[in-house]
Amino acid sequence: QVQLVESGGGLVQAGGSLRLSCAASGRTFSNYGVGWFRQAPGKEREFVAALSWSGGTIFYADSVKGRFTCSRDNAKNAVYLQMSSLKPEDTAVYYCAASRTLIPGASSNYAYWGQGTQVTVSS
Repeated sequence: QVQLVESGGGLVQAGGSLRLSCAASGRTFSNYGVGWFRQAPGKEREFVAALSWSGGTIFYADSVKGRFTCSRDNAKNAVYLQMSSLKPEDTAVYYCAASRTLIPGASSNYAYWGQGTQVTVSS
């Protein structure tokens, strides 16, 4: 089992920045790839970013490429999503998820999920 807890969400104006954290506990977190997903009201959950167990391979959705940066610190059992140049359309609940076999955009591939953190971007 891997337990994941997201934090760092909040209300920010368009153009602003937020840094989300995903803290992990349980099994050896460094063995897992991690993905970030988001879900806006009335919409399906969508892929945001993912990185391999080492952090050496990172994937981004086109909608966030160049604005979001994903990183991890396995010594701290943590993954981060630095979000910059935020837009109102980035408003959503953001989730981190872990998988032993990383298929970045496939939410069904992730066995463990956090509870989510709300990000609201005002115009």
